[in-house]
Amino acid sequence: MSVATVRAAEVVESHVRKFFDGHLVEVVEYDIGPGRREVLADLRVLVVGPGPRSDCWAYVTAGCWSAEERDGHGLEFVMTAHVRDQRFVELVAMIAYYHCGGHRLDLEHSMPIGEPWVPGSVCDHLLISLPYLHGPELERCALPAGHARILWALPVTATENEFRRRHGHEALEQLFDEAEMVPTDPFRASVV
Repeated sequence: MSVATVRAAEVVESHVRKFFDGHLVEVVEYDIGPGRREVLADLRVLVVGPGPRSDCWAYVTAGCWSAEERDGHGLEFVMTAHVRDQRFVELVAMIAYYHCGGHRLDLEHSMPIGEPWVPGSVCDHLLISLPYLHGPELERCALPAGHARILWALPVTATENEFRRRHGHEALEQLFDEAEMVPTDPFRASVV
């Protein structure tokens, strides 16, 4: 592992800790399994507890940037949930592997989960969006040789994802706003 790789993950972690000052932040070294380690050898998941900025849990990747950066610029991901659960650590690790394993995600992209976000949920896709719950201060993380952009992995339904494909990302976000959708509610109804 290069010094630049280690340094990038440390800077992302420091950025997340500073943003979530007053929150408990736990670093989870997540082993994504044999055959995948070479893609994401340095993956960590930062588990952020509720606190002054948010009453929800946040799960943030640290290690995507170093595996997939281009010209010093790359992505990390955040998922926000209503509880602390290993399931969400596994999901952000899945996002990281999907992104770094050849599917290169970006803003307004989506990925299938292959099952409900949590048992009983109708959300079975993740939409990559701006981190609206946390704002631009979390989104932009300056690195010594570029920057990491932290984007939100928002659980959505298959019908919402299909609506987005047909009508655009902005149209779906408008429906979310009109429905006053609570993005951390795993049992929310589809807005479409």
